[in-house]
Amino acid sequence: MTVAALILAAGRGTRAGGALPKQWQPLAGRRVIDWSIAALAPLVRRTVLVLHPDDMDRAPAGVEVTAGGATRRASVLNGLDHLARHGAAPRHVLIHDAARATLPAAVTRGVLDALEAGAPAAAPGCAVTDALWTGADGRVTGTLHRAGLFAAQTPQGFDFEAILTAHRAHEGEADDDVAVARAAGLAVTITPGHPDNLKITAPGDFERAGRILGGHMDIRTGTGFDVHRFGPGDHCMICGVAVPHGRGLQGHSDADVGLHALADAIYGALAEGDIGRHFPPSDPQWKGAESHVFLRHAVALAAKKGFAISNMDVTLICERPRIGPHSEAMRARLGAIAGVELGRISVKATTTERLGFAGREEGIAAQTVVTLVKTCA
Repeated sequence: MTVAALILAAGRGTRAGGALPKQWQPLAGRRVIDWSIAALAPLVRRTVLVLHPDDMDRAPAGVEVTAGGATRRASVLNGLDHLARHGAAPRHVLIHDAARATLPAAVTRGVLDALEAGAPAAAPGCAVTDALWTGADGRVTGTLHRAGLFAAQTPQGFDFEAILTAHRAHEGEADDDVAVARAAGLAVTITPGHPDNLKITAPGDFERAGRILGGHMDIRTGTGFDVHRFGPGDHCMICGVAVPHGRGLQGHSDADVGLHALADAIYGALAEGDIGRHFPPSDPQWKGAESHVFLRHAVALAAKKGFAISNMDVTLICERPRIGPHSEAMRARLGAIAGVELGRISVKATTTERLGFAGREEGIAAQTVVTLVKTCA
């Protein structure tokens, strides 16, 4: 299914303190919003940030941006309209608060599973287990029954057309997008939330979020290597970019050595074999396939296992074509495919000093290193 992420970051977040709105403040080595983007990127096709007009230049590369409105609901509608107007509309959309930077992959996966099973709407929630009081003037004035009560979380997922129609028809404000969906008659499935899915609201929340993100880390490193020979053609697909050349690379798919080596590095870090295990060359459906399919599969598999990509390093080995003029486009393309910010992607090239098959310009080789990180409970 095609899924887009809508990340809401147009608020000012004054209760959190600090010189900047909370979504732009540092947290465990990144900005808050960067953690939120990274948590969703491996599981979605498109990411749209809904930002305050003053913050449009703060967005990282590889994501779409649109301006927010005066209220949360107006911001959501602006984001949904952006998805409807630009490019192919997704089948489903995940609407997430940028301030939830510690989103566990399992929470998102639960929402997506419910949507894939046919639910028009799904949202994570944690059953309330504490006693609930009402109070006034510092005193307890009563109690509430907690049976059947849930603390709402995001991302909240919806059939795209259904939630777009619901928002366009809704009048007034709403506590969240579930309220808009229910007002439109959509049944909302409750999926498992998680206590670590914290919404940063007050200054003390940064410390708690930092502890969650900086807990025990499972760090994996994988390497990849691929070679393709030259043959007839007028361009080479390298790291997702069509590079003009007097010859093309030959292979069962589009022979993109960079994407193949990156996918293999991720599979290796996960102990999941190589591309051939997941996409057998004997299977005719992969004949001529665009190699971004392989890399997206590897990234999604890593996300399913709870890993985020910390960095990707690609070394291309060839005499020609020249890689330098295309390296920035390659970095941008890799970021868009894998959902990784540009500052964590390296693409460089070297030659073999005219030695070997690469030196004789018989083909191109690629060597890659990828680091995966998972925060463990």
